[in-house]
Amino acid sequence: MWRRIFALAIKEFLTLLKDKRSRVVIFVPPLIQLMVFGYAATFDLKHVPFAVFNEDRGTVSRELVAAFHGAPSFEEVARLRQDHEIAPMIDSQQALMVIRIGPRFSADLLSGRSAPLQVIVDGRNSNTAQLVVNYAQAIVKGFNSDWIASHGGRPPAAVIETRAWFNPNLESRWFFVPGIVGLLTLLVTMLVTALSVAREREQGTFDQLLVTPLRPGEILLGKALPSFVIGMGEATAIILVAVFWFHVPLLGKLLTLYTGVVLFLLSAIGLGLMISSLAVTQQQGLLGAFFFLVPAIILSGFATPIENMPSLVQHLTLLNPMRYFLVILRGVFLEGTPFELLLEPFVAMAAIGAVALAAATWLFRNRMY
Repeated sequence: MWRRIFALAIKEFLTLLKDKRSRVVIFVPPLIQLMVFGYAATFDLKHVPFAVFNEDRGTVSRELVAAFHGAPSFEEVARLRQDHEIAPMIDSQQALMVIRIGPRFSADLLSGRSAPLQVIVDGRNSNTAQLVVNYAQAIVKGFNSDWIASHGGRPPAAVIETRAWFNPNLESRWFFVPGIVGLLTLLVTMLVTALSVAREREQGTFDQLLVTPLRPGEILLGKALPSFVIGMGEATAIILVAVFWFHVPLLGKLLTLYTGVVLFLLSAIGLGLMISSLAVTQQQGLLGAFFFLVPAIILSGFATPIENMPSLVQHLTLLNPMRYFLVILRGVFLEGTPFELLLEPFVAMAAIGAVALAAATWLFRNRMY
């Protein structure tokens, strides 16, 4: 049996690799997508143009503005002289933020009173606006601490001290890149498996398989092996790039990580073979793969938290293997989560893979003739 399965697997490898376009599709796009996602998929703001409307001529207000100049993400683009210049500056998007300092800012601080500071932010993009406000608050908080240390005064009664676990520098790349391992592995594995049986039907070689000694389960297993090997290779390459190129820390054990990779590949291959067994042409297989991929990525928690989704949608995500794989990836990469704490996603992916492979075998057997 195993000789027959390996013979079919070698045949599948030759079919995939002898075509130059197939080789390029399997290896080049995932690496390009990894680089694009790794650099483009970020919540960090590297450039915040701001304007200043300073009605106070004291030294304290100049020290505050200098604190914003010292921040690497902020760049002053204009000094305003009149109140009516603020709105056009924001409306024309010349500045994301305008700092307005009142005429008694320095005098109030020197006399021990609180000095209001107005920060006006372009709110058309709410996420960007919130980030700008957070950055500005951090700078003002640092200015307040320096002022109290150098001039005395009573600190606030209660102060929020923020400490970020698992990602101390709040690099959004550390959050996205581990997820890209799952995304690209799923993409390549699904495309390869979803086209395997459909390609045989379309090229007219499916009947040749039927007259071989191979049973339906052996045919599917022989077609699954190349996808599994390619998926393992893709996942390993992307993990290496994530660690050594993007410098994302890998705090957990490789055994835990690759246990998740193996179970995820089995579930993805099972779903891909289900699609391939139903498809008559490669075009149908391709459309079926993308029909699954887009919801799977959206409902995985890759970019938006599952907890923020409606209750019904949250229940649907339980059928998505990528949901569990992302928990494993981010847990192993950033938290160093041990094996025993990830048993739940391991079992869930194993169950999805077993059901999908059984369903693919049944569909294939019933659609052989």
